Amino acid sequence: MPADTPALLWRDAHDADPSRPFVTAYDGPVGGRVELSGATFDNWVAKTANMLADGLGTVPGERVALALPVHWQSLAWLVACWSAGAVPVLPDGPDTVPEADIAVADADRIGAALDSGAREAVAASLHPLGAPLPDCPPAALDYADEVRGYGDRHTPSPAAADPGHPALESGGRTFTATELAGAARDLARTWELTDGDRVAIITSAREPLGALGPDLSRFLAPLSRAVPLVLTPGIDSANLQSRLDMERATALVGAPPGTPAPSGGIRPLS
Repeated sequence: MPADTPALLWRDAHDADPSRPFVTAYDGPVGGRVELSGATFDNWVAKTANMLADGLGTVPGERVALALPVHWQSLAWLVACWSAGAVPVLPDGPDTVPEADIAVADADRIGAALDSGAREAVAASLHPLGAPLPDCPPAALDYADEVRGYGDRHTPSPAAADPGHPALESGGRTFTATELAGAARDLARTWELTDGDRVAIITSAREPLGALGPDLSRFLAPLSRAVPLVLTPGIDSANLQSRLDMERATALVGAPPGTPAPSGGIRPLS
């Protein structure tokens, strides 16, 4: 049977080959590059899920606002929420923090997270190597500092395997786990993804996670086929082409209007 929850999609993708690169992320046009294998990413997921459950007292069904851009850490938060049975809540825009039980925000939005009414606010530095946030507000928890103290293994909540469990609030709608998994498989078929693909996603420092689609299918479709990801900011076409070639990308998602079509057999995905 196909996996019918996002948490199970991740488990299948991880188990296919934990040593294979899962997400490669660039920090700015000429910034650093970090590559996380499936095993390393799963370690961050486990620690974050344990932090949610054991450190923040999150129980299945509670809501976690993720006021974060597309980044490898924000992807780890998504999968950790699903593993813990929490419901990720996406902001409506780049400067907002939704009301939720827990609020996770970057440096620009941690003040709004503290004012959002959440019982706990977590600041994420989004440093490429997971360094702490400079000048973290005293009332907020520094994700990079806190998460390292939690266990490297997490036993998923029973809700993680429940297809009917709420798994996302986005755009004024609540999606069940099976709706997200179904949308992921549908888009993977439309994109004709195979396990030989490597999908590059154009990111923006201000663009919220909703850039991955209201149902996060731009992330979950590759996940459903265990396809590695490359996260890169938008850069000039020549350097972008060079980066895609170096990463052996086969497909590109999220290119801004006017971006020349990539060459070398790299296919643009809508």
